[in-house]
Amino acid sequence: MTSKDNQYEKFPGSDLPGSDLPGTASKPATGEQKSGNAGAMIWEIRTEEQPYAFLSDKKIDEKNRYGQLIDLIDLTEHKLPVGRSLHINENPAVGTNPNRNKQHGFFFTADNCIGCHACEAACSEKNENPAHLAFRSVGYVEGGSYPDYKRMNISMACNHCDNPVCLKGCPTRAYTKHVEYGAVLQDPETCFGCGYCTWVCPYNAPQLDPIKGQVSKCNMCVDRLEVGLKPACVSACVGNALDFGVIENIPENREQALTEIPGFPTPEITHPNVRFQQITRLPDEMKRTDSMPLKYHKDENGRYKPAIDQKKGVQKHWNLARLSSRENPLVLFTLCSQAAIGAFGLSFLGAELGVEQLAAFRDSALYAPLAILSFLLVGFGLFMSTMHLGKPHRFYRGFNNLRHSPVCREGLGIALFMGGLGMHILFSLPANSIFQGLYQWAFGSEVSTLISAPTAASWAAGFGYFAIPASLVGLYYMNKCYRIEARPFWNHWQVATAFFGNMFSLGGLVAGLVMVPTLALTDQAYDTALLICGSAMALGLAAEGMGHLAHSKAMGTAAHEGGASYYIQSTTFGKTFLLRNALLGLNLVLVLSLLAALVVWQLAGIYALLAWTLAGLLLVGTSVIGRALFYVLVVPTTMPGAFFWKNKGFEEHARDIGLANMPQVGVVPLTH
Repeated sequence: MTSKDNQYEKFPGSDLPGSDLPGTASKPATGEQKSGNAGAMIWEIRTEEQPYAFLSDKKIDEKNRYGQLIDLIDLTEHKLPVGRSLHINENPAVGTNPNRNKQHGFFFTADNCIGCHACEAACSEKNENPAHLAFRSVGYVEGGSYPDYKRMNISMACNHCDNPVCLKGCPTRAYTKHVEYGAVLQDPETCFGCGYCTWVCPYNAPQLDPIKGQVSKCNMCVDRLEVGLKPACVSACVGNALDFGVIENIPENREQALTEIPGFPTPEITHPNVRFQQITRLPDEMKRTDSMPLKYHKDENGRYKPAIDQKKGVQKHWNLARLSSRENPLVLFTLCSQAAIGAFGLSFLGAELGVEQLAAFRDSALYAPLAILSFLLVGFGLFMSTMHLGKPHRFYRGFNNLRHSPVCREGLGIALFMGGLGMHILFSLPANSIFQGLYQWAFGSEVSTLISAPTAASWAAGFGYFAIPASLVGLYYMNKCYRIEARPFWNHWQVATAFFGNMFSLGGLVAGLVMVPTLALTDQAYDTALLICGSAMALGLAAEGMGHLAHSKAMGTAAHEGGASYYIQSTTFGKTFLLRNALLGLNLVLVLSLLAALVVWQLAGIYALLAWTLAGLLLVGTSVIGRALFYVLVVPTTMPGAFFWKNKGFEEHARDIGLANMPQVGVVPLTH
């Protein structure tokens, strides 16, 4: 692998010279840190430290099993100095570990894990985590029947992957993949709490703290590694289940180095630096003890693959109250942005293409108000998206990773659309009779004293043509934000049909609500405008419906987390799902019928407009329900939880009975 082919030079911060590396946690550890002689040591080694707590790598392979070089210095473009300081706790000292530039990783022997959670406790104590956060957690799967009943525990933290999708997805560049130990470090002080890294990580490693409004995660205990000690979780393991060292080195008395075990998501997404041993024979089917409707079946090759576990039967429910989630601001952001893009594009491009009635509307006094309405819709959407952040005041950091993050590109596209639309509105005002009257009343002169009407119209058109592609770029990357391998229910082209479909349907609705009454009240024909807006609504509804049909067919037969989401959709929210489908189909039939009546019989009177109003109300209801379902249904490629800890079912029960109000229970608050 040459330096031009590697990924390290492409990762933000990983190839920067110097000692202060972005992404290194300012305090990656607490507890036994620097002693009174400040700066003399990175981590204080206890006099009674046991031999098993020290790193002991002697053999180093050239490459790991994915073909990645293990000596990470060779992966950097500029050959970084071997003796760089990590500035742990602002200490400039350089560690003594001779293998500090080699990729390290965890080794987990499932047969040895007794589920005591000592690793969890040691990690949380070292990092001073509150009860609702755990950088390392222990879950389990079980199967068989008495007397041959088997349970397998899984202890999991960040895997410091070769391809850290958290780093690429993070819009603030809070993550850095270091050549030192190959550690993927995250700086909570750079993070603004969007939580996107928690979406893209298949292993639950990044932890969003709703109280502090920021993400933090396992830092590989790089401060301990610098003085030759293994991470705290490894040193605390009482069953000798956890070990740590240079990747691909099989610890003493071990014989396997597997890349996956039952319950572990496919390693192909990120190439994680964790290896497993699991020799004890397990049943062909292993079930999760948490509420996730998943189990694992052994295939003909001996690998355990996910399957749907119908834990709650097949009865359908409404659960309308559970449609509300932490992602409500994103429901509003996506719908409002798509409506604004569609409404402006329809009115502006229609007039520019010479459609007579749309050109007449552009020359009317209410064209600017429609553009302003579109501006307010997208502005409100951006505001809601910003308020969704854990730290909204840091919103400006959302453009720091344009090179990799679709979140950055989405935000930039929508912001440029809003800017172009704002300037289009500004230069459209001189031709607006309402604005002209207000200006003359306020200043006693014509607007033309500031700028001539032809010049203003030319600038308005220019900014309009700028806003259209910017909006489409934003909408495209809005779709890309949800094409996540770790969330199979979203990773389908139906997301594009839903987003672009809503652009047409909601955009046609908003544009029609302003254009048709304006033309009607000024005694102008509005049948063509109604036909265009109605056709946009029909196109959007048809695209969305086609996507839903294909998505349901794909997820209904899928044996992975997407299939689990479909099971929840068909049961927990089964009646709500059917209502959404019925409303979507009814709305499409109604709009097509009204279009046929308009084309064939020219029915566009007051009763026809009332019917169009009904279609619009149905559209809004369908869109809100559908988008809310989109967010609450997704099942990520998660690690198994325990009966209580990391169990969504227990968390819901704890909130219902008030147990969640006790901080020591460890249930994450719904708000921050």
